[in-house]
Amino acid sequence: MLRRLYDWTMTLARHRQADRWLAIVSFIESSCFPIPPDVMLIPMVLADLARAWRIAFICTIASVLGGLAGYAIGALLFETVGKPLLAFYGYGDQFQHFTTRYNEWGAWIVAFAALTPFPFKVITIASGVAGLDLVVFTVASVLARGARFYLVAALLWRFGAPIQGFIERNLGILTTVFFVLLIGGFALIKYVL
Repeated sequence: MLRRLYDWTMTLARHRQADRWLAIVSFIESSCFPIPPDVMLIPMVLADLARAWRIAFICTIASVLGGLAGYAIGALLFETVGKPLLAFYGYGDQFQHFTTRYNEWGAWIVAFAALTPFPFKVITIASGVAGLDLVVFTVASVLARGARFYLVAALLWRFGAPIQGFIERNLGILTTVFFVLLIGGFALIKYVL
């Protein structure tokens, strides 16, 4: 089954609408979708190494725009849903302390989540809830998401065929590692934040 999914993804990566699908996946991953855009970025770059930088650019811009949508979700829905719930349960003061600490370290928190397998959507929404300065959020997102996607593209561009062979030979273990990191990110959110 993994082999068929991998082959299908590689076929999609060569499709004439692949850029559009990459942009959509990158956008929604930053605000609500659990699967990172790397599942399309990697096969798209491997399918056409000459387009590596364009693919990284599309992924970065769409991801940052999706992050801004996540920020808006946190900022707009917090007033109508989150704040009354905090008041009802008596957590208003603790949330104020959280917001202050979050804003002190916000750029670093955004950068960490943008660079790692940590679910970026959680940080985009939390940034909106905490009211992190929008310029700080945007700059940190552009720099960190750009660094992440351009690094992946650069490694694939430089070592394309060997990396593709490595992925194809170790597809099962790499998929397992990916899901362990994904689940670990959600566990980290639950027990740390």
